[in-house]
Amino acid sequence: MDGKHNARVEHDLLGEMTIISDDLRGIHTLRAAQNFTVSGRAVHPKLIHAYALVKKACALSNLAVGRLDEARAGAIASACDEVSAGTLDRYFTLDALQGGAGTSTNMNLNEVIANRANELLGCSSESGADSVHPLDHVNLHQSTNDTYPTALKVCVTGMLREAADAAASLQGALQKKEREFADIVTTGRTELQPAVPMTLGAIFSGFAEAAGRDRWRTFKCEERVRTVNLGGTAVGSGLAAPRAYIFRVTDTLRELTGYPLARAENLVDQTANIDSLVEIAGILSSFAANLIKTSRDLRFLAHEGEISLPAFQAGSSIMPGKVNPVICEAVIQAGMRARSSCALVGEAASHGTLQINEYLPLVADAMTESLDLIASSCRMLSQLVDGITANAERCRAFVDANPIIVTAFLPYIGYERAQALLAEYSATRSDKSISIREFLGEQLGVELVDRVLSPEALSALGFPDSVGVRVQPGQQTPKGDGK
Repeated sequence: MDGKHNARVEHDLLGEMTIISDDLRGIHTLRAAQNFTVSGRAVHPKLIHAYALVKKACALSNLAVGRLDEARAGAIASACDEVSAGTLDRYFTLDALQGGAGTSTNMNLNEVIANRANELLGCSSESGADSVHPLDHVNLHQSTNDTYPTALKVCVTGMLREAADAAASLQGALQKKEREFADIVTTGRTELQPAVPMTLGAIFSGFAEAAGRDRWRTFKCEERVRTVNLGGTAVGSGLAAPRAYIFRVTDTLRELTGYPLARAENLVDQTANIDSLVEIAGILSSFAANLIKTSRDLRFLAHEGEISLPAFQAGSSIMPGKVNPVICEAVIQAGMRARSSCALVGEAASHGTLQINEYLPLVADAMTESLDLIASSCRMLSQLVDGITANAERCRAFVDANPIIVTAFLPYIGYERAQALLAEYSATRSDKSISIREFLGEQLGVELVDRVLSPEALSALGFPDSVGVRVQPGQQTPKGDGK
């Protein structure tokens, strides 16, 4: 393509720049692309798509209050639709970490939308009488300081819903295994040491409940980002924006997104402070912590042979037949990365000054990364959980060999007698010729042992007063069913 005949010249405060005609970006965007080469990551596409909805709401509101003509407003709205649909993503490649509190991202939107709107109108230049200008029209009655935080909250709302849905899928997968493993008795563990017996289903119920809390907390986070400062312009005072527009624009955005957005009562506060995002980051950090713990526990149970994880890929380049718990390890890493990003949100929020937070690009990058990592981790973990199988014989072997199972008989024989039985077992059966379970069967009766160590008894919350009679020290040890 001949640059001389297929180029346009744009100017800004610093001078002029020649731009290829079919490039929808403008001089402000291209300068930012040259200036910010920090992370190598682009602004998250979902933030761009959300920002386009904000721009559309602004255009339609300006049309409604008579500040923008129908032709320009329609073209801007159509261009915004294309951006929000992702068809123009190739023009949004600015580095995620940029100075100016997101001004470069705002200008990227303004320029691409204006140039695309002009194409739709058949205008060859943004300087024509009927053309769309990125600042005079697309950015009309707006500032980066009210549109960027609003776009980020819209973006976060959508991503929170995705994360909550992913948590629901994980919860469902874990609950399925809870039911499937309800009758398998295994050994509980505290501090990685054998503890009292419990069912494998109960272990998975703990995982499922944690996922359920994450689902609920993530869903409720949406309430923290429903108030926006759109219309507040530069410092939250609404300077240079008509009152009719200010009172209308958030309502328009609510209609476009379907989210329960509301204009903040104090726009200055919502422009200066982003503690609501810090609060969400804290909740996401706890979500990631649960994902890490669940993955670590599944990895341990697989190592002990109580469960088998589905094989997803070969585990070694030199050891044939080796299969590793790679999904668990990936989720653990993702969780650690998400928790680190969540911590960055709080750090960045604390560095805001007076009427603005200059580090919103870092907040946006950290928040979107955390939400992506959490949602994708939930989906991966759900797939893993679906394929988990239990090794009932291995679980039974752990129980039968675990001296701590005597704890289950305390209501029947008391602590002193239980301790004496363990001492006798250790002294007379040190060769482990029989298991502790078999020994207790000899001493207390097989029927009682089987009943006390049954899935039903171990799944019950405590024991009924009608079951078992505690024997005081010195009394005869009960036989049979203990009655």
